[in-house]
Amino acid sequence: MQKKILLLGSGELGKEFVIAAQRLGQTVIAVDSYENAPAMQVAHGFEVINMLDGAALDAVVAKHQPHFIVPEIEAIRTERFYDYEKQGITVVPSARAANFTMNRKAIRDLAAKDLGLRTANYRYATSAEELQKAVAEVGMPCVVKPLMSSSGKGQSTIKTEADIEKAWNYAVEGSRGDVVEVIVEAFVNFNSEITLLTVTQNNGPTLFCAPIGHRQERGDYQESWQPAHVTDKDIAEAQDMARKVTEALGGAGIFGVEFFLADEGVYFSELSPRPHDTGMVTLAGPQIFSECELHLRAILRLPLAEITLEKAGASAVILASGMGTPVYSGVEAIAALPKTDFRLFGKPTTRPYRRMGVALVTDALGTPIEQIVEKAKAAAALVKVSEQ
Repeated sequence: MQKKILLLGSGELGKEFVIAAQRLGQTVIAVDSYENAPAMQVAHGFEVINMLDGAALDAVVAKHQPHFIVPEIEAIRTERFYDYEKQGITVVPSARAANFTMNRKAIRDLAAKDLGLRTANYRYATSAEELQKAVAEVGMPCVVKPLMSSSGKGQSTIKTEADIEKAWNYAVEGSRGDVVEVIVEAFVNFNSEITLLTVTQNNGPTLFCAPIGHRQERGDYQESWQPAHVTDKDIAEAQDMARKVTEALGGAGIFGVEFFLADEGVYFSELSPRPHDTGMVTLAGPQIFSECELHLRAILRLPLAEITLEKAGASAVILASGMGTPVYSGVEAIAALPKTDFRLFGKPTTRPYRRMGVALVTDALGTPIEQIVEKAKAAAALVKVSEQ
């Protein structure tokens, strides 16, 4: 039962994962490209490396000899994972899953071409000239995303010809890793978008959390809520799609599967093979386990009989506005609110729009979810991040 976990990426969700692992007696080594990352602050040990350097990654794996490798970010030399599996190390959820989902091209082609799931019309481009051609084929408006990025970095919407070059430059700047390529997606006229947290097990059925709704700005989530308003027909279609794509990828763990809900049905959008940022609402305690606790239990092969929703909840992000060392105010004010919790992630530095914390609000099931979201937004607004 006592295992060693090598966590690749040490952000705020990694921190929650380490805390969950500590509670169940596991040993975690946190890895990231900078020192004092959030997960490093609570792990048994840490390493600072460039995870796109295959030799550096090999050296850390050889040094620690982990039972599990758990990726938390995209910018990793994921092709090395196949060798680690051959060495007897379990890659979470699997080497195949990590390779496919760390690159939007692989996961989109799997979903659309191999599995036949409904997706937005899309093309790829490796230059500004190819982007111009791709935009002409899918039409405007359209969305441009780097093949490798996270938290909306490098993502923009093209509405006119004048936007194309700007979108290419922004995507290249926001790309993680050494892949200079983008995906161009036709705009889907959707009514809402959801994240369906999907838990795959080695020795049990695939389970689904209640759907999570969210609002984005700059490609990054601002508020999320659970449960989202979804019809029985749409949730059944989304669960079927999520089950198909996670089965194709293999392995055990939690997947954040994103969907657009439109008049004509459900569109598969993206997939992350790990806890999802919109799933931070689960830290408020609306369901029996948080997404990080579910991820850990699936990894450790602890049986999960069901995932029940006990309350309704919402999260709202606390953002930085400048660059420097963070200083927080308003903590006493948010702490005094009823049915409210919060997290400050402990990131050592700030930058504009960097996520530094989250406000969490819960209430009884049946409470209008819009009210809970507004309470979460008001709570988050009480906490101010300044720089010194």
